[in-house]
Amino acid sequence: QVQLAESGGGSVQPGGSLRLSCTPSGFTVDSHVVGWFRQAPGKEREGVSCISSTGRINYLESVKGRFTISRDNAKNTVYLQMNDLKPEDTAVYYCVADRVYYGTSWDIASAYDYWGQGTQVTVSS
Repeated sequence: QVQLAESGGGSVQPGGSLRLSCTPSGFTVDSHVVGWFRQAPGKEREGVSCISSTGRINYLESVKGRFTISRDNAKNTVYLQMNDLKPEDTAVYYCVADRVYYGTSWDIASAYDYWGQGTQVTVSS
């Protein structure tokens, strides 16, 4: 049974940093596309970033230069390093995964079969 275990959310001030972790069970991170979506109150879910099995990486435009996705195959974990956080980054962040990488459609929620429970990220002064 596939499960995605997320950790690393919390509360920070604007300009601060957080690192989210996603450790799946049931598959290895180098065999699936693994990524992150987020959903803020009253807003639609949006794709933040993903890394394919071959190492292709995508980012939401508004996080480019601030967020970095990476993976550690030995620890079977994908990380999302979030720097220079802004209040508009406040949301529940979900780890997602799928066997298939859909390229330019990476940011469509229905492209992912597996979802984590979500972790809250709050950016506020």
